Amino acid sequence: MASKPGILTDWPWKPLGSFKYIILAPMITETVYSFAVTSEKERDVSVLALFPFMLWRMLHNQIWISLSRYRTAKGSNRIVDKGIEFEQVDRERNWDDQIIFNSILFYFGSKYVPGASHLPFWRLDGVIITMLLHAGPVEFLYYWLHRALHHHYLYSRYHSHHHSSIVTEPITSVIHPFAEHIAYFSLFAIPILTTVLSGTVSVFSLAAYITYLDFMNNMGHCNFELIPNWLFTFFPPLKYIIYTPSYHSLHHVNFRTNYSLFMPFYDYIYGTVDKTSDSLYESSLQRKEESPDVVHLTHLTTPESIYHLRLGFASFASKPYTSSTLYSCLLWPVTLSSMILTWTYGSTFVVERNRFHKIRLQTWAIPKYMIQYSLKWQKEAINNLIEEAILEAEGKGARVLSLGLMNQAKELNGYGGVYVEKHPKLKVKLVDGSSLAVAVVLNAIPKGTTQVVLRGNLTKVARALAFALCQKDIQVSVFYEDEYEKLQKSLGSKFGGKLVLSTSYSCKTWLVGDGLTEAEQRQATKGTLFVPFSQFPPKKLRKDCLYHTTPAMHTPVALENVDSCENWLPRRVMSAWRAAGIVHALEGWEEHECGYHMSNIDQVWEASLKHGFQPMSVPTQSKT
Repeated sequence: MASKPGILTDWPWKPLGSFKYIILAPMITETVYSFAVTSEKERDVSVLALFPFMLWRMLHNQIWISLSRYRTAKGSNRIVDKGIEFEQVDRERNWDDQIIFNSILFYFGSKYVPGASHLPFWRLDGVIITMLLHAGPVEFLYYWLHRALHHHYLYSRYHSHHHSSIVTEPITSVIHPFAEHIAYFSLFAIPILTTVLSGTVSVFSLAAYITYLDFMNNMGHCNFELIPNWLFTFFPPLKYIIYTPSYHSLHHVNFRTNYSLFMPFYDYIYGTVDKTSDSLYESSLQRKEESPDVVHLTHLTTPESIYHLRLGFASFASKPYTSSTLYSCLLWPVTLSSMILTWTYGSTFVVERNRFHKIRLQTWAIPKYMIQYSLKWQKEAINNLIEEAILEAEGKGARVLSLGLMNQAKELNGYGGVYVEKHPKLKVKLVDGSSLAVAVVLNAIPKGTTQVVLRGNLTKVARALAFALCQKDIQVSVFYEDEYEKLQKSLGSKFGGKLVLSTSYSCKTWLVGDGLTEAEQRQATKGTLFVPFSQFPPKKLRKDCLYHTTPAMHTPVALENVDSCENWLPRRVMSAWRAAGIVHALEGWEEHECGYHMSNIDQVWEASLKHGFQPMSVPTQSKT
């Protein structure tokens, strides 16, 4: 929002929220109906193509968003080092408003502007006229409009909204108040209306011009340089005809330079070129891929989870993951295609970067879904991918690799211990985060508790919890004899007396993991607190019970570039498994925490608090 919002700041359909696309329904219905009932000779294919073209524009924009986020996460050719936060994502989530706006104008234009319907596919004269009018009047008028928007009166009421984003993303290009978009469309309509009224317009000239505008807008707002130097060496005048991402980035940093739309020509004429344009361009091109200090390894969970990756839909990723949404149903063809792609793609990829003081952090994703971890025939392929990621992190000089979701099953890789056994000289320390996960769960148990129920698969964390609770003189109840026997064997005679085989569901503190059934949850006493000890939360079936988050902590304020949620966790909350890797690196501990080894729980907890991580509050009222 601008500092002093002027008239026509908000889009007319803002009150509709996510249902804004409903305003297009009558137009789409009328277009399809007219096409169906008219004779073949009278059908207007050019109007029918309008709404598929709208979908193409959305896909085009999304490709740029994903590419930009991937490249900036890797660090090669990055221009500005500052991070993006949730506030910017929220401000830019309605980037598709301008596509809706344009579609409405084109629809009514085709109905009421003479010569705007029944367009031929191709006319060379219309393409040439469009190019000349853009290079001349459009670029010239935009330059002076842009300078006017930087006058304090218009800037404070309109253009400051766009400049709130110092670090730009492709979609930043279209984040303007409604009034600004009216002005911009008026400029871009000059070539369109001229070709329409002169009878030289074609489907190709329209589609190509709008695609060109989208391409240049998105490209120029990327935070990485991608225009190769050989282009300007081969044809030096090109620097006056096409801008680069670093060129426009300086406008967002310095505000009073580099005003041009896509052609720096007018900045050179009127003396508004930033003096550092060339040097920033060169330094950005020479910038190498960033070497992380800490790598967090993760993987996809459900088919829809790909949209919640930071490389997916930015607005989805900025909210806690939910498995069932209307968008998930509508996007099933894309979901299926992405599943096929990830199943065939055989390498990890960078999805996120963060910085905490001097520690550089990266999150890498393995292209495997949760269901694949339960398939025996996938075991070797998954372990090979994890091993390759470990060796790649080693080669990049990483100090810590957080295994996260990768080692939660003993059957898969012995809780990660197989990698240390196979590579005993590893310099990168493998951290599974079990000790911090246990510490978080222990500190989530209400003070004064004397008995808890332990229910779920007996993972490394579950066994460590049972041992720690017995040490604290807290009774641990289990429901099944086989679990009782396994834990008795682990605890030994010293603490085994604190473990009981129970048939009562009256205990009001349950520590739960994967394997908790719906029937067991329904038998819990009213007011029971469910505290998960696994990475996956239980389904919230009881409105009269309390549900704690999975083991996680609030992130320190100093953690930068946090603009996405980790799975189902709230904003600026990090899982204990991921946070443990950061703490391990900050403390400089020279030990692996994987296999059956676990770091000192109290020491890890105190270190996490020392570095600014804060525990989640215990819920005090039931949540649906």
